[in-house]
Amino acid sequence: MSISKESRRVALVTGASGAIGMAIARGIAAEPGWEVVLVCRDRGRGERCAERIAKDTGNPRVRCEPADLSRQRTIRALEEGWKGPLHLLVNYAAVAPRHLTHTPEGIELQFATNVLGYFWMTEAFIPRLGQHPGGRVVNVASYWAGGLDFGDLEFGKRRYDNGVAYRQSKQADRMLTVAFADRFESLGIRVNACHPGDVNSTLSNQLGFGGHQTPEEGADTPVWLALGEAGGRHTGGYFEHRRPIACPFARDRQNIEALYAACQSYNSE
Repeated sequence: MSISKESRRVALVTGASGAIGMAIARGIAAEPGWEVVLVCRDRGRGERCAERIAKDTGNPRVRCEPADLSRQRTIRALEEGWKGPLHLLVNYAAVAPRHLTHTPEGIELQFATNVLGYFWMTEAFIPRLGQHPGGRVVNVASYWAGGLDFGDLEFGKRRYDNGVAYRQSKQADRMLTVAFADRFESLGIRVNACHPGDVNSTLSNQLGFGGHQTPEEGADTPVWLALGEAGGRHTGGYFEHRRPIACPFARDRQNIEALYAACQSYNSE
């Protein structure tokens, strides 16, 4: 069955050259009518992943756009060069360096990538998502979340620990999901967060873990939220294994707004 240009839907998936990110992109590309754009820091690796997904799914509408999600200027360049519609944004890109690392702008790398990357991508592409009925954002977070220190977001005072930094970044992602859901529900945009499966990946290895699930199993809940009925019905939710989970961070409205304001303070002119 051929899909008309008008009926095609477009998804943008960040971190799509990683194990779970690639499986998420593949799961969306396998659904008829979808065009999938992979956002990867390494253009060559991203293009190889796009070629593999296109071959695996038989969907020729898979391509790569390079961008470093830890740097706002590259996200702005991505958005400014975007052509055509956008219906779905999946924020997955994450890092967990073992040692304290900073971006060229001087921002701690986990906070820049795992938190500000989600924030900047969503802010940049919300206007495009709002142009079409049923726009969605899926934030891949984690059940391993907590310990967000508003007085030391970038480990300028504490000793850096990549597990502590990762946990606070995933708490922040879950909180920002609520902030964006509240702000953009009137546009018909649904914003939800989820824990992926436990997969043996570069990221999990950096954190000292392995993983017992395949990338496809790890991608199951994010893809389900991206394409399924539940992702269009709920907004501001947090999900594990396709089930809604009561998120304690979602109830902390004062700190949700404080986090949103803190992220806004990083916006460059």
